[in-house]
Amino acid sequence: MTKSQKRWLILILLAFISALSLAIASTAISIYLYGNQTYTAKAEAAIVLGAAVWGEEPSPVFRERINHAINLYQNQQINKIIFTGGVGEPNEAAEAIIGKNYALARQVKLNDILTETESRTTYQNLKNARSVAYNSKLNKFLIVSDPLHMKRAVLMARNLDMDAYPSPTPTTRYSSFRSQIEFLIRETFFYFVYLVLQI
Repeated sequence: MTKSQKRWLILILLAFISALSLAIASTAISIYLYGNQTYTAKAEAAIVLGAAVWGEEPSPVFRERINHAINLYQNQQINKIIFTGGVGEPNEAAEAIIGKNYALARQVKLNDILTETESRTTYQNLKNARSVAYNSKLNKFLIVSDPLHMKRAVLMARNLDMDAYPSPTPTTRYSSFRSQIEFLIRETFFYFVYLVLQI
């Protein structure tokens, strides 16, 4: 390989790395900004994306999501709450059941709660929730999760032909700079993975 060819190869490589870095940075920024959007109009149901449970209690992350859904319910922005999530660890209750029990203890009516208890991923949360919702003739949804989770979750929901809108938790356990950066890096990675898998 001549010096000229090596120089061109290096320039092409640098251009590729620069383009990739720009794509990653712009996507991360869009994920962060999207998490600040909230759909304020009414929907038929909130879909609460599952998160870890601690014994018979929701983890702090899951609790924030549940509390937000309950607040939407109490403010009559939604009529139903759909809890999602299967069993994370052996001998634990399904995430959706823990969410349901937590909501019942806070005066959400049993008839206004739906659950799916098989999912393990965000995509499964949404796909299974869609089946539960459509069986109950529900068609318009607020997706409830942490702000940085919103862009990927709503994209997935809309790709499932759901009339879905973001409703990020106003409070989040990912409040420190370090935890937000770690979550943002993770979400950016999984966002790209999802885009690739959809091609």
